[in-house]
Amino acid sequence: MSLNSLLKHPDAGNPDLAALKARQQGAWSSGDYSVVGTTLQIVGEDLCEALDIRPGQKVLDVAAGNGNVSLAAARRWCDVVSTDYVPALLERGRERAAAERLPMNFQEADAEALPFGDASFDAVVSTFGVMFAPDHDKAAAEMIRVCRSGGKIGLANWTPEGFIGQLFKTIGRHLPPPAGAKSPALWGTRARIAEMFGAQASAIDIEARNFVFRYRSTAHWLDVFKSWYGPVLKAFAALDPAAQAKLADDLTALAEKFNRSGDATMIVPSEYLEIVVTRR
Repeated sequence: MSLNSLLKHPDAGNPDLAALKARQQGAWSSGDYSVVGTTLQIVGEDLCEALDIRPGQKVLDVAAGNGNVSLAAARRWCDVVSTDYVPALLERGRERAAAERLPMNFQEADAEALPFGDASFDAVVSTFGVMFAPDHDKAAAEMIRVCRSGGKIGLANWTPEGFIGQLFKTIGRHLPPPAGAKSPALWGTRARIAEMFGAQASAIDIEARNFVFRYRSTAHWLDVFKSWYGPVLKAFAALDPAAQAKLADDLTALAEKFNRSGDATMIVPSEYLEIVVTRR
């Protein structure tokens, strides 16, 4: 099923969400997302500024990866809990926090079943993380549940039209997702955010932004993503050599289409939505 059809029919089919979660957890556990995640640090800093984070606030980072927003909030003297369902990524976050002498808590947790009480946090955040939870509505409901009234939920989500949204669409042409699986890119649409959060929000502020991927070349970018970015690594591993070559050609063409460097390097903007939900 293509990304476009998923966007048009997000509830089509009846996927096995437990199996899909296990598959996704395996993908994010492969490679080492922190190699890519570290380059995205500016997104966490910008999100904390958009949230107007205050010192002393209790902040929960959901599907934190290697802790970009966690670190940004801790630098602002917040009490931070960084969570993910991939222990190795939490360990990368611990290493980064230790290097900066930032006191933080790390806890393994499923975004769809957060092990925290109602209204436990002043801010609940996620950058390019919770959008990959198989059960979108459950994950959104959990973020709402653990955020106090008047608190804020901050998200950075890739859009369907942007570079990373198109990367997943390209992979989907080579390896179609399970029937009925909702596209992560739905989290990068204003309509879906309103559906998931609107009833419990006093305000939703959304701004389209770009993160710029900067690599030595498109070949360098593809090598990094094939080696370390779990979903791309797994996609290549699932294909025979001929199919791998076709996928590589298509991903290289995509990167070259978006590349605005004008030289041998790769400078590719990727659109995402910066979202601030104020909890009713």
